Amino acid sequence: MGEWVVPLVLLAAVMHAGWNSLLKGGGDRLVGITMLNVWCAVAGLFLLPFAGPLPPAAWPYLAASLGFHTAYQVFLVRTYRLGDLSQVYPVARGAAPPLVALTGLLLGTDMLRPAEGLAVLLIAAGIAALALRGGAGLRTDPRPVLMALATASFIAGYTTVDGLGARAGGDSVSYTAWLFILNAPPMVALAWARRGAAGLWQAMRAGWRCDLVGGAMALTGYGIAIWAMTHAPIALVAALRETSVIFALLIAKLWLKEPVGRWRAGSALLVLAGIATLRLA
Repeated sequence: MGEWVVPLVLLAAVMHAGWNSLLKGGGDRLVGITMLNVWCAVAGLFLLPFAGPLPPAAWPYLAASLGFHTAYQVFLVRTYRLGDLSQVYPVARGAAPPLVALTGLLLGTDMLRPAEGLAVLLIAAGIAALALRGGAGLRTDPRPVLMALATASFIAGYTTVDGLGARAGGDSVSYTAWLFILNAPPMVALAWARRGAAGLWQAMRAGWRCDLVGGAMALTGYGIAIWAMTHAPIALVAALRETSVIFALLIAKLWLKEPVGRWRAGSALLVLAGIATLRLA
């Protein structure tokens, strides 16, 4: 794994927590995530002149990724209606790395060393503990956690496909640009059907600044992750990226004023132990 992979993916994690917090703290989340995709598509168009052509070998992966991304975003909006950011975000993100690792093992694309597998498990365990609050949240109302787990399956799907697609294409910039360009139209069509032209335009005018900032963070953060997956095992990048839950926890406490107790503070140490294990692996 390259020297710059870990710090850059951690930076991507900060960006990921940032745009999810903007989405959770905003008004109409369906319109918010749709406009975030629109701004990402605009940025992708500007990237194209600086990227090479995407080889045909990468297009099937890109097509599969678009399906996973659309499903993920629809489920994410629904999940945020049911639960707090500090509960559902860690479940969705924490369940994904083990699923990615298992997929890589089954496909034979990425074989982890024992220390690397331990790092993935420590990070995932810490993230899960952050979310479950000792199981109280699950006993009170299981729906947010179950929806978050469904969201995690789509996260694992697009993460695996995008890593393999960027490798097949040999150009992470080109793959990222086309992914975000093509990801916007399905979400625009869905938001148009649900909110109508007038409702979509009104919500867009009200929140375009936050959507622009969120789009910039989403494109840059995931672009870094796609690049990293061409230099390191996909499961390791996924696990590092999901440390965004620590940053989301801080945002939930300081900005959204959600309750964060000692249980989650202790759970964060597991995540940090996983990062340390990865650095020493």
